[in-house]
Amino acid sequence: MGKLREPLNILYGDNCALPLALEAMGERWSFMILRAAFNGVHHFEEFQQELNIARNILSNRLSRLVDHGIMAREVMAEDRRKVRYELTEKGVELLPAMIALRQWGEKWGAGVPSTPVLVDTRDEQPIGPVTITAHDGRPLGYKELVWMHRSELQPLGQARARMAPVAAE
Repeated sequence: MGKLREPLNILYGDNCALPLALEAMGERWSFMILRAAFNGVHHFEEFQQELNIARNILSNRLSRLVDHGIMAREVMAEDRRKVRYELTEKGVELLPAMIALRQWGEKWGAGVPSTPVLVDTRDEQPIGPVTITAHDGRPLGYKELVWMHRSELQPLGQARARMAPVAAE
């Protein structure tokens, strides 16, 4: 078996998850809107004021996020002119990706930790770095990963041992 790679020339289609995710998110304004939503912003005027974004761009990005099921749009019963935007379950599941991007930016962009700091509610201590973990929770590094076709996966405990070539003694 040779080294398996993702099919890098497939940019669209059901079997290519990363381009699909990027299509849903678009570009930086979508991420900035999501960040605002995670910080409790819900109304068009609030997004515009907080982000200082042009109305047409905000309208376009909110529509895109709603169309992709990342945010839900609800017309308020008490004032039909007012609309509330809320993260859906699908949108909330983007939180680890958002945190990973922020942590990467802190390390490689800003060079300093951001403030305010995201903490867990129990201990009120900063969250740890977002990591790649194995099925059992072990943190994994880049060199510990390999692509496999789904049909080659073995039941737990029956995986073939992958060992580095042993140097001649």
